[in-house]
Amino acid sequence: MIQSAEPTNTTVHAPVAEAQNLVKVFRDFWRRPKVRAVNDISFDVQRGEVFGLLGPNGSGKSTTIKMMLGLLHPTSGHLRVLGRSPRDVKAKARVGYLAEESYLYPYLTSEETLHFFGRLFDLSAAERKQRIEELLEMIGLQHARRRVVGEFSKGMARRIGLAQALINDPDLVILDEPTSGLDPLGCRQVKDLIRALARRGKTVLLSSHLLADVEDVCDRIAILYNGRVQAMGSIHELLEQRDRYRVTLPGELPPEQFKAVLASIRSHLDAEPDVDHPRVDLEQFFIRIIEKARSDIQQQSGAAPSQTIAAYLAQAQDSLPPEPAQSEHDLSDEERRKRVDERLRRLTNDTPDDDSPKS
Repeated sequence: MIQSAEPTNTTVHAPVAEAQNLVKVFRDFWRRPKVRAVNDISFDVQRGEVFGLLGPNGSGKSTTIKMMLGLLHPTSGHLRVLGRSPRDVKAKARVGYLAEESYLYPYLTSEETLHFFGRLFDLSAAERKQRIEELLEMIGLQHARRRVVGEFSKGMARRIGLAQALINDPDLVILDEPTSGLDPLGCRQVKDLIRALARRGKTVLLSSHLLADVEDVCDRIAILYNGRVQAMGSIHELLEQRDRYRVTLPGELPPEQFKAVLASIRSHLDAEPDVDHPRVDLEQFFIRIIEKARSDIQQQSGAAPSQTIAAYLAQAQDSLPPEPAQSEHDLSDEERRKRVDERLRRLTNDTPDDDSPKS
């Protein structure tokens, strides 16, 4: 448990959020136990990490999030957020939250909505104005700044909800179904934003039923069912199939060479390998088609595209986590070969000989 009373003393290695043996029991009118929504779960979320909280309906995700926000009090166990009790106002001031449903005042404009939430965090008028400009540009709604949000589509209202969750420059961002109602372009922008926030030292806790989105952005996940943690770990560790291999051949091989490669594989496996062509995912294909068509469009009616992140969110922070590992597509042939050799050694539990050169 974190003992420090001041969040400024929280060390880089201390968890941003930490739950130990957390239990939440809902009771009926006569105080009799009715349902155990969260049943002895433990987890921690580190600074600069994107942590996914997954599970079917009724698994305890929303209850856990509400306890982290201080809206519900645990029945037993310990829960700390940013080194404090979740009910501490000083901890709440450093948390941004996007609810599953965007509850916004329908007669306020986009600009007025963000001014309202900025005043809740006691931001000065000048600071609110600057951040609102940057946020509206980031979410692609500068052109709709004076439209009332009651006229917005669900996706546009979702973007405003995301902006209000970031107005206070939070250290911990809790997102409940952040891509709900968004088109594929909006989903891609939100996922890029989540990764950008993590690279700049923000911590993101994400709850979603869209598992492809979770797989794209999360570093670690916890899967809940019936109030318990059923599995927890990094995406790579949980999804890697160590008993199977996939080989991607560079360029085009002449048919004769390709047949020779297959014959060699058959001779070693004594089985027929699965062969197909790699393909881009549907999201990438969709975005490519829309971006090609967009060049002919002069006026934008919905949310405009945006690749920027608000300047105040992009400011460097102390002790930032390292940049994500370089993609294999960006490596040279020699670097890629070394990485494949290392992966094969790890998968087969093989270690280099003692007299092999040390790197």
